Amino acid sequence: MATFVDRVLLHAAGGKGGNGCASVHREKFKPFGGPDGGSGGRGGEVVLVVDRNVTTLLDYHHSPHRKAGHGKPGMGGHRSGADGEDLILPIPEGTVVVGLDGEVIVDLTGAGTRWVIAAGGSGGLGNASLASPRRRAPGFALLGEPGVEADVVLELKTVADVGLVGFPSAGKSSLVASVSAARPKIADYPFTTLVPNLGVVEAGSTRFTMADVPGLIPGASEGKGLGHEFLRHIERCAVLVHVLDCATLEPHRDPLTDLQVLEDELAAYGGLSDRPRVIVLNKVDVPEARELAELVTPELAERGWPVHAVSAVSHEGLRQLCFALAEVVQQYRAALPEPDATRIVLRPTPVDDKGFTVTVEEGRFRVRGLKPERWVRQTDFSNDEAVGYLSDRLARLGVEETLVAKGAEPGAEVVIGDDEDGVIFDFAPLLASGAEQLQSPRGTDRRVEAWEREL
Repeated sequence: MATFVDRVLLHAAGGKGGNGCASVHREKFKPFGGPDGGSGGRGGEVVLVVDRNVTTLLDYHHSPHRKAGHGKPGMGGHRSGADGEDLILPIPEGTVVVGLDGEVIVDLTGAGTRWVIAAGGSGGLGNASLASPRRRAPGFALLGEPGVEADVVLELKTVADVGLVGFPSAGKSSLVASVSAARPKIADYPFTTLVPNLGVVEAGSTRFTMADVPGLIPGASEGKGLGHEFLRHIERCAVLVHVLDCATLEPHRDPLTDLQVLEDELAAYGGLSDRPRVIVLNKVDVPEARELAELVTPELAERGWPVHAVSAVSHEGLRQLCFALAEVVQQYRAALPEPDATRIVLRPTPVDDKGFTVTVEEGRFRVRGLKPERWVRQTDFSNDEAVGYLSDRLARLGVEETLVAKGAEPGAEVVIGDDEDGVIFDFAPLLASGAEQLQSPRGTDRRVEAWEREL
C-alpha cells in the first residue's frame, strides 16, 4: 500500500447557508407583534492550511471528497442560525493548487499559510431583516445559498535547499543518512528509494535541507523509471548535486557518461538550467573507485562545476562537501529579492456596468449576472410573496427595462442563469406580488392595513 502521495485530485464543497425564518411575534394582548424571524447561518468554508507535521497527501488520496458544515436555519424571536463548521485541511509545505485547466491557483509555502479553496454559502435573511416601511410584515424569508464547489489538483513540491540527482544505487540515500539525522531505506538493489527523502544538514552556523529523489535512468523524461515522477521535488532547490557512482560494475557506465545522461534528462524536464551544479564522486572508499575519481576529476572540473570525492561509508570528504553546499545556499538566499510590500489594487466598477447582461438566444432571453442569479437562488418559489419580492428586486436593478429594450413582450420566455440550474419565467412586466388571496398591490400588505384600521 502506498504511504507517500504527492499528487491528488480534490473535490471540495463549501457548506450551504441556512434558510431565513419567516415568523411573527406572538404575545398576549398583541395580536400582531411584527416580524421576528432570524437569518440563517453562513455555510462553512473548506480551508487549506500548511502544516509542517504533514509530509504527504495520502489522506486526500483515500478521501478526495471533502465538504464543510451547513449553516443552521434562523428561528423566531430574532434568533439567527449558527454558522456551519469550517473544514480545515492540513497540507504539506510546498503544495501547489492547480486548476483542472492546468493553471496554477496558489503556491502554499510557510507554516500556517491558509487558503480558502471553497467558500460557504451566505445565510438567507429572515423576515425581520426584510421588513421596510413599504413591506412592514413580510410573509417570507430568503433561502440560504449553496456553497462553492471546487475541483482542484494538489501537487506537492518538496521545499529543499539541496537536491541530489543520480542513477539508482548511486548512494544518494546513504549520503543523506551520513550528513543528517534522516534514515531513508538503504539496500543493494536499484530503486530502493520510492519516495523523496528529506534531511536537515548543519554546517557551521548554516542549516539547510537536502532531498534525494528516486534514481534517474535514460528515458526518464519520457516516463521510464521512477525519477521523472518525482523531479518536481527538486524544482525549488537552490543547488543540484550530481551524485556519480565511481564503483559501478554495469557496462557502458562511467562518471562522465552518467553525468551527460543526467543533464540530458534534466534538460528534457525543463526549468532547471539556471540552478548551480555540484559534482559528487561517491564510493571512493573502494580502491578502484578512487582511481577512477582521480582520473575524471580534471575533465569534470573543466565544466566549471565544483567536484568533491566522498564516501558515504567512511565519511571521507563529507565535511568539506557540507560546507561547500552551505556556501552556495547562503549565496542563493542572499540573492533572493526582498518581498514586495502588499499592494492593494482597486478595480472600480465601470459607470456603465449594470451588473447583468441580457442576450437573445433563439427566441428566448437570457439574463446573466451575479446579483440576478444570486437572488434567484435565494427565492422560495412556493411562496407568491417571495416571488413578488424577487420581481421587485429585478425591476429596481433594471432587468425589466432592459428586457423591454431588447424586444421582450409579455409572455416571452426569460431564463435567469445557465442551462443547468437556470430558472425559466414567462415575462410579465410590473407583475403584482403578494399572496393571491390577499390581492395586494406590489410593495404593500393588506394584513397590516386591516390591523391599522382596527386600531
